[in-house]
Amino acid sequence: MNAATRLERAAHGVLAIAVLLCLPWSPRASAADRYEGIAYAKADGELLYRELHLRYEEKGASGRVVLYRCPDGTPFARKRLRVASDASAPEFEFVDGRDGYREGVRGEGDRREVFVQAGREEETQRRMVRIGPDGVVDAGFDALIRQRWDDLLAGNPVTAAFLLPSRFDFLGVSISRVASAEGDDSLLRLRMKLDAWYGFAVPQTDLAYRASDRWLLRFEGIGSIRDGRGRNQAVRIEFPPELYAASVDRAEVDTALARPLDGRCNG
Repeated sequence: MNAATRLERAAHGVLAIAVLLCLPWSPRASAADRYEGIAYAKADGELLYRELHLRYEEKGASGRVVLYRCPDGTPFARKRLRVASDASAPEFEFVDGRDGYREGVRGEGDRREVFVQAGREEETQRRMVRIGPDGVVDAGFDALIRQRWDDLLAGNPVTAAFLLPSRFDFLGVSISRVASAEGDDSLLRLRMKLDAWYGFAVPQTDLAYRASDRWLLRFEGIGSIRDGRGRNQAVRIEFPPELYAASVDRAEVDTALARPLDGRCNG
């Protein structure tokens, strides 16, 4: 594998946003809200998988669970997140039931434990990492977009250091507004690139938000879910507003947390 290929593969982990970008959070004591993402292959539009997102408030912290499901509805992966203070650097754990891959971040403050397990039979690797003032962890990308919305709307680029758990390190990213070819002000189009000399070698990530309420409508880029051969995929993920439910029973959260991850789809 040549140097350019290694750099590209490493960078995919950063551009593969968790795709937990979502509506502005409105805390409630025990209720939950729900929305869905539908992932298609960017090349041919094939349905790859679906994401069920549930958000809730628990013991003074914002919680989220994402259930990744095959086209037939069978779950194959799950992610849990918890935000107690720093919304741009949440705690999280991701588990892929197909091969036992796990990764995540534990703790609060500027020093966190990052852990990675490459498969069921592999030993879990752990390392303490310092989260700097511009550090972003997983779905903290959503908080960054909302915190810097006015800058992005005005056309000012925003930079950040995105944590790549598999490398126990950060890579710089730059997010900029992209002018709409149709001159449509109802959408805010953003493009994320690596803020590095080798960024030219890595596919860009494009996002489209509805400007009126900052609803993420579309993600296009390298997704975080690997295919059956362990490779990150080029995807288009749609977040249909009509699939949003403002209030659902908390039992849905418990069900999503309890579902076995026995799906064997390629997505």
